Amino acid sequence: MRFNARIVPVLIYVLVCMGCGNNQPVDKAVDKGQQTDAAANAAKTRKTILFFGNSLTAGYGLDDPKQAFAGLVQARIDSLGLPWQVVNAGVSGETTAGGEGRIDWILKQPVDIPVDIFILELGGNDGLRGIPIDETRSNLQTIIDKVRASNPQVKIILAGMLVPPNMGPDYGKAFQEIYPALAAKNKTELIPFLLEGVGGEPKLNLPDGIHPTPEGHKIVMETVWKVLQSLLS
Repeated sequence: MRFNARIVPVLIYVLVCMGCGNNQPVDKAVDKGQQTDAAANAAKTRKTILFFGNSLTAGYGLDDPKQAFAGLVQARIDSLGLPWQVVNAGVSGETTAGGEGRIDWILKQPVDIPVDIFILELGGNDGLRGIPIDETRSNLQTIIDKVRASNPQVKIILAGMLVPPNMGPDYGKAFQEIYPALAAKNKTELIPFLLEGVGGEPKLNLPDGIHPTPEGHKIVMETVWKVLQSLLS
C-alpha cells in the first residue's frame, strides 16, 4: 500500500490529539483534510483545453499573457462557471515544423491530465517565410495525428490563417486552402480565419502590424468562442 504523503501528517496529528483526550482539534484536522480532498477531486473533474500555437497564442507584445485570446477564453469560462481549464502552449516564432517537433513533449505535460479540446494555431510563420505548402500541410497533419493518438476522443479546432499579398496570388490561394482541406479530411472544427476583423486594422494591432493589441485579442477571442462554445457542453 502506498501512503499519500499529504495525508500522513494529518493522521499523526489526529492520533496525538486522541491520546490527549481532546476531540476538538481532531475535528478541525479532519475537516481540513476533507476540504483538501474535495478540492483535489474537483480539480480532477475539470477538463483541459490546450491552445497550441505561435506568438499570437502566446500573446506577444502584451503586458500580461492573460490579455491574449487564450487567457480571455479562460476568463469567459470562469465567468460562466464551466469546469474547463485552459493551457496556453504558444511559443513565439513557432513554425509547423517546430510544433511537430514539440508536440510529443507537450502532450506529456502533465502526464495525468488528458487534452480534451486541442486548438491548433500554426502556419502563419510558415506563410511569412514562404515555406512550401506541402511541408506546412504535412506538419499540421502529423500534429493532428499525434494528438488523436494520445486521446482518440479529443476534439480538435483548426485555426485558419492567411498570408500577405506580397507572397503572390498562387501561394496565397494554396496556403489558404490548407486549413479547410485538413479540417474536412480529419473531421475537425474550423475557424476559417483566426484574425477576422483584426488583421490589417492598424488600431487593433501593435506597431509591427502583425500582432493584435489587447482590444484586438478581445475580437479574436470572440472568433474562437463562436466555434469553441458548442464543444464545452
